[in-house]
Amino acid sequence: MMIEKAEKKIGNPVSKALGPRKVVNFAKRKVIRAKRNEPKESAIGLLKKKKYYISEIDKDDVNNILAGVECVEDLYNFYKFAETSSRVGDYMYRQKEIDVHMRLVLVYWLIGIQLELKFPSEVLFLTVHIVDRYLELNLVAQKDFLLLGLSAMLIAGKYEEDYPPGVEEYVTFASGLYNREHILAMEKSVLETLGWTLTVPNTYHFLVRFVKAAGADKEMEDTAFYMAELGLMHYAMMIKYSPSILAASSVYAAKLHLKITPIWNDSLELHTGFSEPEVIECAQQLASFHSEAPDHFRIAYRKYISRALTLM
Repeated sequence: MMIEKAEKKIGNPVSKALGPRKVVNFAKRKVIRAKRNEPKESAIGLLKKKKYYISEIDKDDVNNILAGVECVEDLYNFYKFAETSSRVGDYMYRQKEIDVHMRLVLVYWLIGIQLELKFPSEVLFLTVHIVDRYLELNLVAQKDFLLLGLSAMLIAGKYEEDYPPGVEEYVTFASGLYNREHILAMEKSVLETLGWTLTVPNTYHFLVRFVKAAGADKEMEDTAFYMAELGLMHYAMMIKYSPSILAASSVYAAKLHLKITPIWNDSLELHTGFSEPEVIECAQQLASFHSEAPDHFRIAYRKYISRALTLM
């Protein structure tokens, strides 16, 4: 009931917002992504001449220059250090027209847009992080809440994608609530408020590494990301847990759900930096969200199920 009221407050229902729209050139974006991930032969040659420590889970990527195996451990040590300073604090008590239920509806709506635009997961996680950081620093009117979400995804798409959709795509999702000028004006406001700082570690960055440390197959990887997106929807989780522990707990909850044993091992403890007792509480909350989620809030589940079916 509270969620339904939140839907009514922030604007048109999700089904209307995900209505007819223009077609994005997904094929071109796919080709560009593939080329971006191809290692350069010259770079591989230079890399092979250097000596460096390679973690056991990175052995298979030694010839992939984009995997950065020579510095990945240092990179994640920095992520762990930097996540504390970039974490979003409790801001909801200062907001006058927005509450946690409205935020949940917004994130659900954004997952639907991500699905429609075929964005990779990193765009969604960055989008929600941008929304939360902006709300931490600014009071937002109820009428502008969906606008903030659209503009945040516009920014995240530009940041992560080589061939992002244009502003007109987002206008179609607004269902007449906002036009091009509204979205661009909010984009400018968001970037100025955040000081154009978008490179911060979020749950996605840690989850990619932790899934690899778990030796996950595609089913487990999708389940872990699904659990993380459930956590992404819930404001209390974002406030209570750091991105790294939320990512680690998503892996734990995924293995628990799929009945994979052992649930926690030395590799996961080494690469996450957390012992099993440190992730159990968060993982149990994620598992409860999964079991208690109403059917109309399982869009993340439907996304990963549809993805799995295309691979069969």
